Amino acid sequence: MISTLPGSERAGVARLAFERSGPRTVVRTALAHSPLRLLTPRNHGHAAWAYTSSFGGGLVDGDHLRLEVDVADGATALLATQGANRVYRSPHGCRSDLLARVGRDALLAWVPDPTVCFTGARYSQTLDVTLSPGASLVLADVVTAGRSARGERWAFLHYASRLRVAREGRALVDERWVLDPAHGALPERLGRFDALASVLLVGPALKDAREALAARMAALPVKPRAREVLSASPLGEDGLLLRVAAVSLETLLSTTRDWLSFLPGLLGDDPWARRV
Repeated sequence: MISTLPGSERAGVARLAFERSGPRTVVRTALAHSPLRLLTPRNHGHAAWAYTSSFGGGLVDGDHLRLEVDVADGATALLATQGANRVYRSPHGCRSDLLARVGRDALLAWVPDPTVCFTGARYSQTLDVTLSPGASLVLADVVTAGRSARGERWAFLHYASRLRVAREGRALVDERWVLDPAHGALPERLGRFDALASVLLVGPALKDAREALAARMAALPVKPRAREVLSASPLGEDGLLLRVAAVSLETLLSTTRDWLSFLPGLLGDDPWARRV
């Protein structure tokens, strides 16, 4: 059910539903209320793709976006963004929520472009995914220092991200992290790093990718003053959480794209090649 969210200057709610139709996945429902937009381009693979964007090119003070996603049993879906998630000056704050349900033996890949918070921005997001038995999830979350070229480096007022992934009522990941100058000046705390990312791989469809990445990460040498700092945390036998802090967004995206190089094989088409 789509409803207007109270207390927002611009409340955008969208609903996406994917289902299996023969050998392919199709978009069954794509409904969005301004300022959210949904694009569902064709591709050459068996998965269905959807991209989100917002009118005005970013979030402004008071915006509250909510995206509800349902991936039916056996379906394969890619969900991404048309461009960076720009968050403008927002004294009262703005937020974005993703609520997704992934059906039995289904796969959801949530791989948005980076979040870029401008000077004076206040932003919070929630990523809440429920997995059915046999479901798999690829999730990426990237945040940058802002418009560093304009001297706006870690100059936003607040950034908070909540990530929760559960299967059959059991939480696989439940974490919240905050970047706020009230806890100490951000440029000093983040040092030379200009971009942070988390990549989560969960479920049976990603078993080979997880094992290969875990082995690669374990073999990496520790180098002083490296351009990036990497970590890998197993989540039982079903998941792997990768993190990276990098001195530039370009370095970070090169690493995360390398981590996700298996994704075109799962989708049957390359979402990044088609955007070049």
